[in-house]
Amino acid sequence: MAHQLISCDDHLDLGQLPADLWTTRLPAALRDRAPVISERNGQAVWICDGKVWGNWAGKPRDPSVPPAPKPLYSALDRGGITDPSERRPAHAHLRLRDMDRDGVETQVLFGPIFAISTEDPALRDACYRAYNDFLGELCSAAPDRLIGVPMLPEYPEAATAELYRLASKGGVRQVNLQIANIKAPLDDPAWESFWTALEETGMILAWHVTVFVGRPGDRSAGKPASVFEATKGFMGNFLEPFVDLFAWGILERHPKLRIVLAEAGTGWLPWLVEELDYRHWRLWEAKEYWADKGGIMLETKPSELFRRQIYATFQEDHVAMSLIPFFGDGHLLWASDYPHPDSVWPNSRAAIERQMRDLSPEMRRKLTHDNAAALYGLG
Repeated sequence: MAHQLISCDDHLDLGQLPADLWTTRLPAALRDRAPVISERNGQAVWICDGKVWGNWAGKPRDPSVPPAPKPLYSALDRGGITDPSERRPAHAHLRLRDMDRDGVETQVLFGPIFAISTEDPALRDACYRAYNDFLGELCSAAPDRLIGVPMLPEYPEAATAELYRLASKGGVRQVNLQIANIKAPLDDPAWESFWTALEETGMILAWHVTVFVGRPGDRSAGKPASVFEATKGFMGNFLEPFVDLFAWGILERHPKLRIVLAEAGTGWLPWLVEELDYRHWRLWEAKEYWADKGGIMLETKPSELFRRQIYATFQEDHVAMSLIPFFGDGHLLWASDYPHPDSVWPNSRAAIERQMRDLSPEMRRKLTHDNAAALYGLG
């Protein structure tokens, strides 16, 4: 496989961001409440309004203190990167070097997989803007190699406003809405202007899986069952809002809307789309019953809408290889998930060979390059 790869789901995590990202970028009236680095139990963490957002990796390690055992190894650990304080993913030249090592020409950069957490709408929206502007500056170092995915607030009005602001700046191809955290269901009329804005701007909308940290009172805490909590979180992340896209006519009313399901898996989709088609058939079977209730607005089969408007990423997903006909031409997108623990970096080509050995060279190229190039306009 001689061609370069395009990875459609990679990350810039909270732990790698500059320590002064928010203190230097928020409006003057909000800077005294900006997220800052503080130390808790010997660990550098982000603090905002008294809440701990997560760990920060930029604190230099004291060489006189033996390193603590790591509960979780990232791809950087596996790749032999011994100094996390470098924050390689947040520095364009180091990130590009890591991409070259893996044979990746382009990465699609998602942000932190935890929501920006503050109850003050003004502070919340300003934090999103500051992060998004930093991401844009980072990606400007190589705009066809680093495709930033700005984060949108979870409220319809705020999400729409930030979407238009990003569109006015230019250079943004895709935005991310943490669907598990939205504050109004997708059928709420407040979202209608958001769908329209996506069509007007040509922006692709991504839903990326959101990670929820287990609560101390959870019955699985400290037990093997806790490992599977992320699977439960996935179901809450995607199933209900995915069905809502079809059930409430969102895709049908907005045919130019394109949605990428990132790090959501693929095996669940065929059954669910088939089930939606069956329910759609039942709706039309009962068309006389619905005629006196405003008629039937849902005309297009869900499977047709799916193949027209939905894309999905995968990393090492052997099930996905058998689902290529289901997704249709161009809608399945390979990803490395750099630098997360379940990433295949820096061994992406070996992972691709393992799962794609039975595919033709042409199909391999589609999944690892051409589909993404077409979606993101990379030529």
